[in-house]
Amino acid sequence: MTSRQAPGPRDIAVVAFAQTGHRRSTEDSSEVEMLMPVLHEVLARTGLKTAGIGFTCSGSSDYLAGRAFSFTLALDGVGAWPPISESHVEMDGAWALYEAWTRLLTGDADTALVYSYGKCSPGSVRDVLTRQLDPYYIAPLWPDSIALAALQAQALMDAGHTDEAALAAVGARSRADAAANPHAQLKGNVPQGDYVVRPLRTGDCPPVGDGAAAVLLAAGGRARDLCERPAWIRGIDHRVEAHSLGVRDLTDSPSTRLAAERAGAFERPVDTAELHAPFSSQEVVLRRALRLDDSVRVNPSGGALAANPVMAAGLVRIGEAAARVHRGDSDRALAHATSGPCLQQNLVAVLEGDPR
Repeated sequence: MTSRQAPGPRDIAVVAFAQTGHRRSTEDSSEVEMLMPVLHEVLARTGLKTAGIGFTCSGSSDYLAGRAFSFTLALDGVGAWPPISESHVEMDGAWALYEAWTRLLTGDADTALVYSYGKCSPGSVRDVLTRQLDPYYIAPLWPDSIALAALQAQALMDAGHTDEAALAAVGARSRADAAANPHAQLKGNVPQGDYVVRPLRTGDCPPVGDGAAAVLLAAGGRARDLCERPAWIRGIDHRVEAHSLGVRDLTDSPSTRLAAERAGAFERPVDTAELHAPFSSQEVVLRRALRLDDSVRVNPSGGALAANPVMAAGLVRIGEAAARVHRGDSDRALAHATSGPCLQQNLVAVLEGDPR
């Protein structure tokens, strides 16, 4: 299925974005209590009420919550009465946004609320994420997310694409940029630290934390009514790599490249890229796959190295890119989200503002 907008379909835009202040732990609040202020804020930005939303879609993980159908509890924060049109994906919220985008394309609704959340603090997220692995050959070995990322980083070094100093520079730049982001968990001069799993140090790895995010989508003239400068979704696509790590080249990301091509990212240069790269080494892979040179501002928000709420970090990347378009800081931005080990699943969206 091709996700580019062919001539004729509706223009759809991100018209509002809100997120929590991402924290190491929110043990004093439930998922609903963490989510509700974000939902109130994103609605307040447009003046919409819950009853005025045509479609609602969420992204989260039962593995993180530790219970089945955990997303139903979050509906208390949305308000499911009177009955609403609602859906859920067991993925990062970026994929919930993709579903909402397709729903608006059909003309069934003019507006959509997309939200996602994740609480990583209650347990060991490194262990939880092993449940994504091949259950027969890899998962029984218990390689966690950092060990697999280190395997990818070492492959990049062996191929001559990076070194430890270059990876340290990625982390330092990301957290320096995050100093201007009031929502970031890590910011400023964060030490590179000791090795976690060679060749990755603590500064190359994302913080463990809790957080939530929400965006509002609107179609056509409705978008212009709700936002002074909508961030139009000019293309969006997602692709997946083979499940088995042994048949993949970890130094490359063909799924990201293909998603970007289908989304139209290579048709004209972008000025901003919000990349969901939880590890510094993964930014190296994504820059090469997306053909990003030094003229592109990469992760001005600080990216996932500054805050990485699992199941929300990808939606945050789309929201941060859209917010820059809203403010006039960007005219054509690329947003990327990933899920799975070593960039297994990848989504790319291209956002544009109206000409100034």
